[in-house]
Amino acid sequence: MVEPDFDMLIVGAGLSGIGMAAHLQLKLPGTSYAILERRERIGGTWDLFRYPGIRSDSDMYTLGFEFEPWTHAKAIAGGPDILEYLDRVVDKYAIRPHIQHDTTVISADFKHQDACWHVEVESGGQRKTLTTRWLHLGSGYYDYDDPHDAGFDFSGFSGQVVHPQFWPKALDYAGRNVVVIGSGATAVTLVPAMTGKAAHVTMLQRTPTWMASSPARDPIAHFLRRILPARTAFRLTRAKNVFIGDWFFKRARSHPDKVVRMLKKALRKALGPDYDDASFTPPYGPWDQRLCLVPDNDLFLAMRRKQADIITGQIECFVGDGVQLSDGRKLPADIIVTATGLRLSFGGKIKLSLEGAPIDVTQHYFYKSCMFSNLPNLSFAFGYLNASWTLRVDLISDYICDVLRLMQERNAVIAKPALNAKEEARMEIDDPIAFSSGYLQRGKHLIPKSAAEMPWRLAQNYRQDRAFMRHAPVDDGVLVFDKAQAQLDIA
Repeated sequence: MVEPDFDMLIVGAGLSGIGMAAHLQLKLPGTSYAILERRERIGGTWDLFRYPGIRSDSDMYTLGFEFEPWTHAKAIAGGPDILEYLDRVVDKYAIRPHIQHDTTVISADFKHQDACWHVEVESGGQRKTLTTRWLHLGSGYYDYDDPHDAGFDFSGFSGQVVHPQFWPKALDYAGRNVVVIGSGATAVTLVPAMTGKAAHVTMLQRTPTWMASSPARDPIAHFLRRILPARTAFRLTRAKNVFIGDWFFKRARSHPDKVVRMLKKALRKALGPDYDDASFTPPYGPWDQRLCLVPDNDLFLAMRRKQADIITGQIECFVGDGVQLSDGRKLPADIIVTATGLRLSFGGKIKLSLEGAPIDVTQHYFYKSCMFSNLPNLSFAFGYLNASWTLRVDLISDYICDVLRLMQERNAVIAKPALNAKEEARMEIDDPIAFSSGYLQRGKHLIPKSAAEMPWRLAQNYRQDRAFMRHAPVDDGVLVFDKAQAQLDIA
């Protein structure tokens, strides 16, 4: 049996990969691992996106890791502060020496004979193969190279077209008219951030999005930090925000009319006479898509100052100096920003195979929201859609460490969630992506199967998941532990 180069290879040095590495350092010191990162810097999303105002759309007390308190002033934090936090984590927990930058994972093939993954990578223009007992995919959920193309024809437009995913470093928008196409979190962030410097910024939306304002600073968190030790204050704030987020999501699903009235009341107060009901009433209920967060009312204040506006309409065509709408209106534009969404990507576009046979993850079931049915020594991080991504990263990382520890205790080298055809035939299929967001609906064909009940599902309830993942036995009769085929042959 081949002795692998690493006990674990982690793909991606963003929140997911760094979280997994930190848990290994804390719970399984001595585990050999490497983080394979295709970019020159850590941070993933927070390094890739460099558009004005880039920030979290979740509070950092839940988007931050459970083991490392968030100490910055703002709970709704900008990209630079999030990168500083991640830099602090990789240094404090001695992760940085384990990161291999400029390393792209091409493929990974699991061989039972030696019970490890053979991972083909490209680094510095050269290809090589690394072996690892366990492969963890922390590569995020969207395509870094190819964002969603809405199919616009800009041939008649004489200005500049920019996509937020590839923001030009030297883009000068001072004194210019900017039209941001889109109504999601990126557009809601960009519009107020560009005002003041731009002549005027217009958010052009096909349909409205539900928006909710929140203070960028958490006053309760600041109060707790003044009277309690930092970690205690952090844990209490995190628990508070988890509870509030969970309550609000469930309230939106069970009593959408009441939540609609609450949201509209807040919007009317924030916008005053500038409030236009049609521009803030989506054709779907609250939390059928992710709510857009407006910290400190920044978008609404920009609208009241007449530096920004929101226009709802259909695009007819792009003309030399702007956007022609189908209702006859024309929006002047020197720069058009296409904040039209992401393209979903599952597993970082890595070609996975089992004994050389290609693996189609869509034909496998989720197991405990982090593994796949009948696939050995493989885990992934796919965060919550209705809560902070990192809440699940912490749960998954903690659980995988428990799996690895049990493997060590049993001298096992393979762990696989076993599902036979008879059991599968009895399972009720569930929709793991019960949200109407465009990028999710467009990418549904890439998502593995999900059952209605645990452990074979991708759940969207952190509090239930936390109880299940931390209290259900690792050896649950489903996860099968085994020795390598070579060991069995010798025995």
